[in-house]
Amino acid sequence: MNPKILTHLIFALVLVSIPLSANDPFEAFNRKIWAFNEFLDDNLAKPTAEIYRSIAPDPVEVGVSNFFRNLNELDNTANQVLQGHPILAINDFSRFIINSTIGLAGFLDVASRLGLERHDEDFGQTLGSWGVSSGPYLMIPIYGPSTPRSLTGRSVSSVLSGTFAIKENDVRFAITGLDALETRARYLEVESLIIGDRYSFIRDSYMQYQEFESSNGEDQIDDFVDDMDDFILDEF
Repeated sequence: MNPKILTHLIFALVLVSIPLSANDPFEAFNRKIWAFNEFLDDNLAKPTAEIYRSIAPDPVEVGVSNFFRNLNELDNTANQVLQGHPILAINDFSRFIINSTIGLAGFLDVASRLGLERHDEDFGQTLGSWGVSSGPYLMIPIYGPSTPRSLTGRSVSSVLSGTFAIKENDVRFAITGLDALETRARYLEVESLIIGDRYSFIRDSYMQYQEFESSNGEDQIDDFVDDMDDFILDEF
């Protein structure tokens, strides 16, 4: 499973009361892919993440997390513009400039201390804000939960991210691998929040979170939801 998908799990505890009709016409096939992804995660990704957390000092973990979030600020900026939010685009680009310089290549989140709020935007959310339907739920090998809209958005956002400018393939692959490892490590504790059938829980929470993000939280049911993403990033 793509570790970033675990971000959505904690939202399910808040959004679980929202009626949801699962758009999962390929469930039988999706469950087979899910089982494959779980096998890889249990035997490779999770054990490696546990080792990383056990040996990496907390300041290092926080710095690495900040570094990768800073790279995503370019993607955030572009999508704020595409969604018609120029002020937020200036905010996010300013975060990139400040953290890339004063923040030592992003390892220190100086911008947040200066009052510049952190956002998380991608082209999938932009498509959602334009009224593009998410489409059916899909389980992708290794990557995990997705939809046709999310897959399209991921392809475009990969071009907009900071890692795309790295020309050396080995360096880019190494950074991508470290990003996956660091993110997986941050969500080790979050897994305990999964209740009932793991496949259904993750599917429903993922689809609910996608709708929440594409509407920019306009349909949120509690102020708690609005702050939860920051809580996860800060705590893990």
